[in-house]
Amino acid sequence: EFIFVDLTSLKSVRHFVQKFRERSLPLHVLINNAGTMLVPERRTEDGFEFHFSLNYLSHFLLTNMLLDLLKTSGRQGRCSRIINMASATHYAGEINLEDLNRKAVYSSHGAYSQSKLALVLFTYYLQEQLTSGGFSVTVNAVDPGMVDTALYDNLWTLAQMMKKPVASILFRTPAEGASISVYAAAASEMEGVGSCYLYNGQKTQSSDLSYDSELQAKLWKKSCELVGLQA
Repeated sequence: EFIFVDLTSLKSVRHFVQKFRERSLPLHVLINNAGTMLVPERRTEDGFEFHFSLNYLSHFLLTNMLLDLLKTSGRQGRCSRIINMASATHYAGEINLEDLNRKAVYSSHGAYSQSKLALVLFTYYLQEQLTSGGFSVTVNAVDPGMVDTALYDNLWTLAQMMKKPVASILFRTPAEGASISVYAAAASEMEGVGSCYLYNGQKTQSSDLSYDSELQAKLWKKSCELVGLQA
């Protein structure tokens, strides 16, 4: 069964949560997978930079609005799991909390890497809050590597032509890419394990900036302000 949600619209996210709650179902796994890359500069209906809203802010709102269900569905020895789709581009990511819409200087790659860094910062901060609260919910960031999907459709024409022969050799298939998320969501060895950055199913060091606890807290507070949640 599917429920439609448009992650470029915070209104749509709230509507989705309402529809899901009407089903009175438990929630054991939340995979924040949807994303976009290299989109020319544009704003969402809420006025946010496109990558920041779709790749991060809507996932932030969605996760927080479903967090109570994840908490009540998890138990010791069978934690609920949140998986955030990261990217190696986060290593180059920078975040200016006073210009999250990147109005001063815009590049689509910079906007994408910022959104992915935000997801990793969010992953670590949320896990800290859940652990300190004693909740049986784990949060991990997953980097699937290069996967041959429509994510690359915004490459310029020559790059598109060059990508095609390379993708069959170096890129993962969609099924192979998805297997990394499935591992994080279902593997027994990941039970009770959180605050990890997983690449190829292996725990990997994320960027130095992603471990900045002060930045994590500031981004959380700012994100709450932007979506209208209490910090």
